[in-house]
Amino acid sequence: MTLATPLLDPVPPTDATPALSVRDLRISFPSEAGTVEAVRGVDFDLLPGRTLCIVGESGSGKSATAMGIMGLLPPSAELRGQVLLGGQDLVGLDDPSLSKIRGSSIGMVFQDPLSALTPIFSVGRLLSDALRVHQDLTKRAAWEQAVELLDLVGIPDPRNRAASFPHEFSGGMRQRVVIALAIANRPSVLVADEPTTALDVTVQAQILEVLRQAQRETGAGLVLITHDLGVVAGHADDVAVMYAGRFVERAGVGELFRRPTMPYTARLLAAVPDVEGGARKPLVPIGGEPPTLVNLPSGCPFASRCAVSLDACAHDEPKLRHVTGHGHVACLRAFEIADGTLDPAGDTPPAGQPAAAGRAEAAEVALRGEVALRGEVVLRVEDLVKTFPVTKGALLKRRVGTLHAVNRVSFELRAGETLGLVGESGSGKTTTLMEILRLGRPEAGRIEIAGTDVGTVPSAVRHGQLRQDVQIVMQDPLGALDPRMPVFHLLAEPLRAIGRDRESIRARVHELLTLVGLDESVSDRFPAALSGGQRQRVGIARALATEPKLLALDEPLSALDVSVQAGVINLLARLQRDLGLAYLVVAHDLSVVRYISDRIAVMYLGHIVETGDTEAIFNDPQHPYTRALLSAIPIPDPERERTRERVVLQGEQPSAARMPAGCVFVDRCPLYRSADDELRHRCRTQRPEPTPAAGRPTHQYACHGI
Repeated sequence: MTLATPLLDPVPPTDATPALSVRDLRISFPSEAGTVEAVRGVDFDLLPGRTLCIVGESGSGKSATAMGIMGLLPPSAELRGQVLLGGQDLVGLDDPSLSKIRGSSIGMVFQDPLSALTPIFSVGRLLSDALRVHQDLTKRAAWEQAVELLDLVGIPDPRNRAASFPHEFSGGMRQRVVIALAIANRPSVLVADEPTTALDVTVQAQILEVLRQAQRETGAGLVLITHDLGVVAGHADDVAVMYAGRFVERAGVGELFRRPTMPYTARLLAAVPDVEGGARKPLVPIGGEPPTLVNLPSGCPFASRCAVSLDACAHDEPKLRHVTGHGHVACLRAFEIADGTLDPAGDTPPAGQPAAAGRAEAAEVALRGEVALRGEVVLRVEDLVKTFPVTKGALLKRRVGTLHAVNRVSFELRAGETLGLVGESGSGKTTTLMEILRLGRPEAGRIEIAGTDVGTVPSAVRHGQLRQDVQIVMQDPLGALDPRMPVFHLLAEPLRAIGRDRESIRARVHELLTLVGLDESVSDRFPAALSGGQRQRVGIARALATEPKLLALDEPLSALDVSVQAGVINLLARLQRDLGLAYLVVAHDLSVVRYISDRIAVMYLGHIVETGDTEAIFNDPQHPYTRALLSAIPIPDPERERTRERVVLQGEQPSAARMPAGCVFVDRCPLYRSADDELRHRCRTQRPEPTPAAGRPTHQYACHGI
């Protein structure tokens, strides 16, 4: 099925009554360093049926704003201002009073659906209880409405699945249940806090469509908090950019993307990779770090990171001012930017400002060229197989089936090259990565690293030289680093393990910090005292300590803000060109994958269904699954995002324990539904073999219908 997001609806009349009005919202938390002013004077009106997206870096106050609106702040927090819902002020209400409003007049979709659902109750019970708390319904009537809600949000076989527990659902289905809970009592306002952060692009597209449908059904106004500017472009009516606890720009989505007028907004947009490709332009991250919200100095909080700041910016914090034809902007130079006489990103950052580092690194990446020099084969995988037993029974476990996680996967990777493994969760990407990193004899097939077959060498060799040749950068840098060790010891540990002496360790640690763009002063700091970007750079430095030939990158950017992400992308590109590293990348953000990868392998249910050069895959995808993946990537441009067609996959990825006899994609394939009987029979009974695309022998796909 294909669909296009509709263009923006006409702006409601100015006399429309807001569903939610927030006035001078202020939220503070006590801390050892002093009072943290997390939200500082936020104002907005949300009209019925409209979507307000709130964007900004981590720590800007987005989630605190959402929690303040919902009345879900911890007892230690201080909340001031007004939150008017249907004319009633929610600030100052006690918890029993708020409990009558939450779930009835205002609903919330949380970021982590598993922690938002009570694990000991079935989803039907959760929904029926939410209905009965606010409505006078019998158990049977509430259960029937619960089934209808599951059907509304797209849960297959809703009557039977209502009896299932949250852990029996996939991540996307759990998020659908959370949306059903939020809209159960037809609230007038919905608040969604990063509802698609941990989801694949196909599932994200489905969830956003469910949110849009829920909004149509209830007529609710939606406050959507996200860091994905592509999602903003596709779903927002109005956008509020948040920095240092306050809105610094608020405008309609078209106006904001067409001409960002606050320098911070312009820099955020410049840091986003463009999925529509062409030349790989260097990304320009925002230099420096956001300010701490304890005892903020006077002046504009963004001044130290701004390329166009004035002396006056250091003395007075600008208020939001109306800019004709745009919106409201908190910048002393807003009118110069709006009339086009000033570039908000700036041609050259102020002397001595941190922004210069980001621009210098980006320029260096650009000068080094776009095509990596490819050398010898560093990794070769042939017909790799990995299965897991499916067992049953609490005390006496018995095997009742086999889960085929990886099935005859083959690829090779050369020095100076990046291969991206992409696909939905459960497709076998991470299992493939772990089989390579385990450096053991595979269940079936062959893994060769730097010319050595890992299945034929002694264990001592595998855990010696081969372990030095292969390192990993983990998804969560904070979880990957020992919190009890300062940075120096974190980087020295792998060097001690390979027998380096004290002097060479000290010299190598200094070299590693310089290599990843960190100052020597961070060597005495613990991971908790570093920013997310700094922690990821430490993780990369630790992986580089033993001078590996291959880096495995497992979702290395998913936990980072777009600006920090841009800096890490530039760093990885520079390191690859300087050191000739080979990268094996597992990621669900396909815009990032396009930006950093030379080749792509698309996985589905343990199989590689298409592989080829990155631009060939993106410009001319052959397999219907690849087409669906690429069409689901949000584009940070409202006009393009809302007018393009996208392929929406029906249903969920089947279990790898019940593998189809023929094509693994047959149950969700749009081509199969329009095929004739003979082709359908082939798809059901014969596994398609890799076929070269016309005129491109390195671009292969496995599909009967093309």
